[in-house]
Amino acid sequence: MKALTFSNFGDPGVLQYLEIAPPVLKAGEILVEMKAIGLNFSDTERRKGNYHLLGKPPYIAGYEGAGIVADNNGLPGFKPGDRVSFGDVPFANAELVAVPVTHAIPLPAEISFDTAAAILLQGMTAHYLATDSYPVKPGETVLLHAVAGGVGQLLTQICKLLGAKVIGLTSSEAKRTTALAAGADTVFLYQDDWKRQVLEYTGGKGVHVTYDSVAKTLNDSLEVTRTLGTVVLYGKAGGLPEPPPSLELLMDRSQTITGGDLWSYLDSKEERIKRSGVLFKWISSGQLVLQTPKAFKLADGKLAHEYMESKQSTGKIILIP
Repeated sequence: MKALTFSNFGDPGVLQYLEIAPPVLKAGEILVEMKAIGLNFSDTERRKGNYHLLGKPPYIAGYEGAGIVADNNGLPGFKPGDRVSFGDVPFANAELVAVPVTHAIPLPAEISFDTAAAILLQGMTAHYLATDSYPVKPGETVLLHAVAGGVGQLLTQICKLLGAKVIGLTSSEAKRTTALAAGADTVFLYQDDWKRQVLEYTGGKGVHVTYDSVAKTLNDSLEVTRTLGTVVLYGKAGGLPEPPPSLELLMDRSQTITGGDLWSYLDSKEERIKRSGVLFKWISSGQLVLQTPKAFKLADGKLAHEYMESKQSTGKIILIP
């Protein structure tokens, strides 16, 4: 089979599209012929050597995708030709992937392979953020960093479905337009005095919750979050905050900082089915609208990584074997 691999860490130039041996199925695994694969920020970090990796060189990144069952390995519940998807299975950047049956999510007929590959990881992330890390309530005001990104656009829509007002932060006018189209009530630019703007917008009170995937902005996030409010830290795209947050200010304002990671929530087949089912229902009903993903051939994975790191993208990037 063909796979997008790397044997050394570095820029997109280390990626190689190679012929390698197909996976050998273990007990409890099915073989999936991939039709679409999701590309995520974590994949670029793995390529750089900054993120956990399984296996040995040549490494295969990717955790998300959709396809059809090529071999059900004699297991009940799936048969060859069944449409399936997944959001937390390693080695996805390949034509064939061994998928544990506990991780295989049946794909409804009305959900395309491209949509599944574009929605699962980011969609389930947005879902747990808005319903578990901090359960958003009607009438609250939320602040979203990187609002025009894949998670940001989905989180915007979910927060609106839950009855909240959404303030977004992004880096350009084009991305502001994208975020507003996704449903944000207002969007401020990082290069402007956004902290003042957020406080003015909230009448000086600050927001109920800030969802921060940047990390180096953590102190700023706390500054615009109200007393008794919460900051959910679920990424570190910008590096760690300097200086670390003041414990005295945290205590004085009775604020909460909580971390978020999707793998903590996807701890059973039932959880995967439940969370993906909510997303599929919202998509089918038109309540959740997914921006058309930017597609690259898996063989052109180097170009896809370059595009992601150029910061031009405002939605999901997918790879097509």
